[in-house]
Amino acid sequence: MIFRSLPMHLALFLLEFALLTPSVYSSSIFSRAVQQTHRIAARHTKEIARDLRLAFGAVLVSEPIQQPLDNGRTIYCKSGAVAGSSGGGQGNGSAGSSGTNSQGTSTSTKSAAAGSPTASAVSTPWKLVEAHNGSDFFEGWSFFTGSDPTHGVVDYLDENDATSASLAYINSAGNAVMAVDTTNNLADNRKSVRITTNSQYSQGIWILDALHMPTGCGTWPSFWTNGPNSPADGEIDIVEGVNDYTNNQATIHTNPGCTISSSNSTVLGITGTVVGGTNCAAAETNNQGCGVRSSSDVSFGAAFNNNGGGVYASKLDDTGVSIHFWPTGQVPSDVLAGTPNPSLATWGAPLAQWSSSGCNPSTFFSDHSAIFDTTFCGDWAGEVWSDSGIPGQEQSCAQRTGYSTCEAFVKADGSAFTQAYWEVKSVKIYQYQS
Repeated sequence: MIFRSLPMHLALFLLEFALLTPSVYSSSIFSRAVQQTHRIAARHTKEIARDLRLAFGAVLVSEPIQQPLDNGRTIYCKSGAVAGSSGGGQGNGSAGSSGTNSQGTSTSTKSAAAGSPTASAVSTPWKLVEAHNGSDFFEGWSFFTGSDPTHGVVDYLDENDATSASLAYINSAGNAVMAVDTTNNLADNRKSVRITTNSQYSQGIWILDALHMPTGCGTWPSFWTNGPNSPADGEIDIVEGVNDYTNNQATIHTNPGCTISSSNSTVLGITGTVVGGTNCAAAETNNQGCGVRSSSDVSFGAAFNNNGGGVYASKLDDTGVSIHFWPTGQVPSDVLAGTPNPSLATWGAPLAQWSSSGCNPSTFFSDHSAIFDTTFCGDWAGEVWSDSGIPGQEQSCAQRTGYSTCEAFVKADGSAFTQAYWEVKSVKIYQYQS
């Protein structure tokens, strides 16, 4: 405890003297004192550096930096994240642990890394530029409070209201939870959360490590990226589906002129099935775009949740757009290590891809932010309420619930939405840096 209150310049002098005088430093009492002084000096040095950053605006890569964009939005960037703490299953929660959702029931926190190869860093030109995980997950996101563009039976809460209502929080496993109101017999819309990253990138890899996504009749969850003037700036739907679907659908929506060369999966080199045609123009396809349904029956909804989640990677670069999905236990080790390298064979064939040969990225995609959303009914979930035949939806929601319309069910039966929540370990964004 000696020297705790000494002036810093004197403490540092004594430390340097001790290091240069082995005979004195060998004294156990003096040794402990010097070590304590060193720790204090190190702490104060960090504090001084922090104060200098605040005073002079210096930028260190180990601290979040905010850069203004031309449109007044900001980039929230954590470029100093440690590679080993990045990617699927490497968040704060451990495999097999559990947290609670907004209803107080247990939520799975089984890591998507469970059963995967040991995470190891590899050489890659893709560098981490933004990370959202742990207690500061919601930093760098804006809470959307406007009307649902897809006409859902939903009211989106701002950050304060969502936090107060326990619809947006960090659970005991360190994962972000975004839930919905479960009150029965509502007169108005059901409350939910929609968030958008403040950052915008025209190229990059967005990697989502999630343990749970909203599911059930009436729900329409999605995770996607788009530009500020979508579809002019393009939209890439990474995770999307409705009701009880079990197979994810990835889709792009663009201005006219973007197409895919074939509807044959083998020709396209993908594992999914083309379900939306080959014309990706939103205006020419009634906003259908060109979609690809995953061949994995654990890539969406309750099946995804019951399998312990998984990892999605969306890559936008000069070669085009591609989306990969890995269920729990199959996430490549480079992704787990936070050094993603899409050129590695371990990534396998993508679920979906749209080549630059028919859809030049520099023409159709720019300034993309990432978005989480949970809405109800609307232009998709409501329109297929009485339909069946999609994987997971062998029986229509009208038959399953006994309600003739999606809107009536969503407003009446809030208790049906205890599973309509996101539990996310991390969202990480990488940029190509040669």
